[in-house]
Amino acid sequence: MPDRLPIRRAVRLAGGAGLAALLLVVLVLVATGDDPGATRSAAATTGPAAPAGARATSGAALDAALRAARRPDRAVPSARTRRFDADRALRLVRLQVAAGPRPAGSAALARVRRQLVRRLPRAREEAVAGHPGLVNVVGRIPGRAPAIVLAAHYDTQLRPEGFVGANDSAAGTAAVLEAARALARQERPAGAREVRFVLFDGEELPVGGSEDAFARDGLRGSRAYAAAHADEVGALVLADYVAGRGLRLPRELGSDPGLWGRVRAAATRVGVGRVFAGTGVGIIDDHLPFVQAGVPAVDLIDWDYPQKNTGRDTLDRLSAGAMDATGETLVEWAATERRR
Repeated sequence: MPDRLPIRRAVRLAGGAGLAALLLVVLVLVATGDDPGATRSAAATTGPAAPAGARATSGAALDAALRAARRPDRAVPSARTRRFDADRALRLVRLQVAAGPRPAGSAALARVRRQLVRRLPRAREEAVAGHPGLVNVVGRIPGRAPAIVLAAHYDTQLRPEGFVGANDSAAGTAAVLEAARALARQERPAGAREVRFVLFDGEELPVGGSEDAFARDGLRGSRAYAAAHADEVGALVLADYVAGRGLRLPRELGSDPGLWGRVRAAATRVGVGRVFAGTGVGIIDDHLPFVQAGVPAVDLIDWDYPQKNTGRDTLDRLSAGAMDATGETLVEWAATERRR
């Protein structure tokens, strides 16, 4: 459990592109146990160094953590399909956390980015407008417009010291990459829609950014991508906190109900529907710039993940079963959605 009770704040965000009312979204902030003065933290825009005292985790320790993540997770049902390789995805998480803290604009993140680009189909880097040094990564499988998008963010918080973000959001990044690999191996249906795979930079706050204005100061990569490409996107699913042991992904309140229903139907078809049950809270996350632009979007986020925003968000806290439930659902949803 978190060391302190969550603080909940309601934030009003103006709707866009035909939305008739304001969207009420609840941002849940949890102070970290490692640094009682820290909240959801800051990533610098100008090439921050790793926090003082941060050290790379040894290969042996990472191997032990990977073995722990492979242990059975009895709280998560097993998927019936076998298109997504959860173990390969966990190894992609290992690749990222091995680099240590990876705040936006850092050399560590740039090194990881080069590895991610190599693993996406037709990948390219796209500068984040207005934020020098920040770079979104975009892959694609060609098809008709409008595109469907699988997305995650790949930067980490600057605090607490040494934060490596296994679930926030190395796991989301890995899920998107492995889903891309699975979808690229499938035969493309005639007339299928384009599928994009977007890894956002700068989701976390910059140094000096305000928690009270997270939608303005954070979400830098997604805001820039939505501003440039929202009219090209028909639907977006965001993967964030998607592989914690005992995974539960209730509907986030700001997520489009119709699209959420199709995601949950995909989960049910692959046998993991009970992971996607219920309704959670509203979260300010990378889906919101698209919601505001009138694009149906869903945020997959397990906000009850006990290690969120702490130095305990490490590879051993994940599970292959949780990663598989998310990944198989993403592949099933995308394979179905691209035919719509």
